[in-house]
Amino acid sequence: MIVYELNPVALVGAGPLNKIELDRALRIGSCLVAADGGAETAINHDLVPDAVIGDFDSLPDKILSSFPKDRLHRIEEQDSTDFDKCLRNIHSPLIVAVGFTGARMDHQLAALNTLVRHSDKRCILLGPSDAVFLVPPSIEIDLPKGTTVSLFPMGAVEGHSEGLRWPIAGICFTPDGRIGTSNEATGPVSLSVTAPKMLMTVPAEFLELTAETLRGTKARWSS
Repeated sequence: MIVYELNPVALVGAGPLNKIELDRALRIGSCLVAADGGAETAINHDLVPDAVIGDFDSLPDKILSSFPKDRLHRIEEQDSTDFDKCLRNIHSPLIVAVGFTGARMDHQLAALNTLVRHSDKRCILLGPSDAVFLVPPSIEIDLPKGTTVSLFPMGAVEGHSEGLRWPIAGICFTPDGRIGTSNEATGPVSLSVTAPKMLMTVPAEFLELTAETLRGTKARWSS
């Protein structure tokens, strides 16, 4: 394990992001980790990551040479993304990741795939308009009435809900079949799911609430 933290970690990638997103992640995370080219993004925002993890194929030599050697953690293999390399090597109760959504759809899809494959990690992907995370075995989140709640299955999964306009009980969700986007909270939402395959998206304004809720949720998927 490269990064071992008892508090949340902010993780920055090389994708498009604005300072507001980065600042919000840093208010939650006490440690800043960069995924490869995310180190350049951090420096451009006058920040020096505590650790840089990746294959370093997108990090300019001038950036590499400016970092203390003990903060650079090169992982040579090309069979995984830099986001994947980071999640594998960060131990933390919560990771808030920015710069992993935006310009390229294939990058976004790969990031969502990584969330599911590392189901033992609690990680929120924050974009300009939304925050997405893997639903734990059960969760209760105090969302205001009318909040858009989208559920997207990354594999076959069923569940039970309270506080959603359209309940999910009795539905078999699959990525190529029934999905649950654009649902709506009628008040506090309670969810339970049968497998670590369901992604939940809420408006970005509820990042802090989501982070606090995930940290306080005892139910979790094993590695």
